[in-house]
Amino acid sequence: MGNQRPAIPKGTRDFLPAEMIRRKYIFKVIEETYQRFGFLPIETPAMELMSSLTGKYGDEGDKLLFRILNSGDYLSGADAQLLQSGDAQRLAPQISEKGLRYDLTVPFARFVVQHRYEISFPFRRYQIQPVWRADRPQKGRYREFFQCDGDVIGSDSLLNEAELVQIIDGVFTQLGIRVSIRLNNRKVLAGIAEAIGRPDRLGTITIGLDKLDKIGEEGVRGELQDRGLSLAEVTSLLEICRVQGDTASRLEQLEKSIGSTASGARGLEELRTLFGYLGDSPLNNAIEADLTLARGLDYYTGTIIEVVALDHSLGSLCGGGRYDDLTGIFGLPGVSGVGISFGADRIYDVMDALHLFPAAAAGHTRLLFLNFGGAEERESLRWLRQVRDAGIPAEIYPDPAKLKKQMAHADALGIPYVAILGEAERASGRITLKQMASGEQHAFVLEALIQHLSA
Repeated sequence: MGNQRPAIPKGTRDFLPAEMIRRKYIFKVIEETYQRFGFLPIETPAMELMSSLTGKYGDEGDKLLFRILNSGDYLSGADAQLLQSGDAQRLAPQISEKGLRYDLTVPFARFVVQHRYEISFPFRRYQIQPVWRADRPQKGRYREFFQCDGDVIGSDSLLNEAELVQIIDGVFTQLGIRVSIRLNNRKVLAGIAEAIGRPDRLGTITIGLDKLDKIGEEGVRGELQDRGLSLAEVTSLLEICRVQGDTASRLEQLEKSIGSTASGARGLEELRTLFGYLGDSPLNNAIEADLTLARGLDYYTGTIIEVVALDHSLGSLCGGGRYDDLTGIFGLPGVSGVGISFGADRIYDVMDALHLFPAAAAGHTRLLFLNFGGAEERESLRWLRQVRDAGIPAEIYPDPAKLKKQMAHADALGIPYVAILGEAERASGRITLKQMASGEQHAFVLEALIQHLSA
């Protein structure tokens, strides 16, 4: 055991300082954008009662919940017969009353119901915290990861959707990622199913539509027929989905196909209203109506949002939509909401691949004072204090080691400047500033040094 290397659980990660600085840069952009739109921060505990978590994500989701064993002798309250039978599913509630949160949405629903008399509706919240899923780890899929959610709850207005789209546009503009923002509406999908006479097969239809860009029309045609749709129904479906042109043209063509259905008419009206709001405040990124977009169809009841990068293929970077009864699962029915969630890990991977992180996200310390020991060390501490008070991140090498070693340390940490305050500098009242990248050196009095580094 003594020689065994330490490890962490599969599906979790350590983040080195350089990675953390970049991750915090992403979180900062997202958080500041939410704040500009009046969203308020909340946090919920890492663990929730299992009664709050189970039954909210379907059978498959329940299997991915991380359970926490009760404190102390967790078997003391367990049924002896269940223990002997080895029935883990029935035994689990007796030995595990708490679990790690699976997402931020269900805890938010619990939060809203629990604190409904302490918050003002409509309530605009953002939350950036880790979640845990007992999933099989693989590339891009982790057991612990962060979600960056923003929701407006307690309002049916499509202005909320428009604001969330503007938040998405603002975040990706600031991060430098060119994206396509795709919008659909669950009622439009229901209208398509009604128009071809198969409202009972909405789930099957949307699964097929979702694969159009992956396996093409012929592949979808075969798959939908295998799932029980007739050739005529599939042909009619694909004909509806062949709409071309800009958003206005697509909606006009859809009006002819599904405008006579109750769901379709309502969905088209909502999309037109939303695009109208967005047209009044033009976006920096491309936006389009996408009929193939479903994103967890059972969960959403209106608008559906998905964001993909244009210059790097890595799936969805952000998604969300309208849900009409989020809080109903906790006994407060009829409270509508709409929300989005940024995928910080995927955003990181795209920015890394496209070299989009700014130089400032490489490291915090801008200036390293070299340590000459003695009186020079004490004088350096005086300068260091004033440089820090001016808001410039700076540090001093803790030992009067060889200058070559101190310079190598600055290089290793990516510190752009070193301050040289030797005997000659102390006598002159100036300090020598060396730029590591170019090797250039210039002498400064304290005020000029601060002004130069603050520029």
